[in-house]
Amino acid sequence: QVQLVESGGGLVQAGGSLRLSCAASGRTFSITGMGWYRQAPGNERELVALVTRGGTTNYADSVKGRFTISRDSAKNTVYLQMNSLEPEDTAVYYCRAYGFGLEYWGQGTQVTVSS
Repeated sequence: QVQLVESGGGLVQAGGSLRLSCAASGRTFSITGMGWYRQAPGNERELVALVTRGGTTNYADSVKGRFTISRDSAKNTVYLQMNSLEPEDTAVYYCRAYGFGLEYWGQGTQVTVSS
């Protein structure tokens, strides 16, 4: 099993920044990739960004150039630096870890961007 604990959400004005953190514990050796997803009210959960163990990253078009995903392998932690936030970025952000056919989700953290 892998446990994920997210932190860093909150309320910010449009144009501001936030950094989300996701710390993994447990069978972290089984993780081959980690990422961030978000779900706004009435919408489906969507990929924001992910990073593989090898360092390959992938971003949703809507966040390219504004968000950066990074990882600290020694701490088994993934970060999402979010800059130039827009009201449309308001959502619950979830951390996901996957590997060997399994996936794990964090509890979610609320990000609210006011206009």
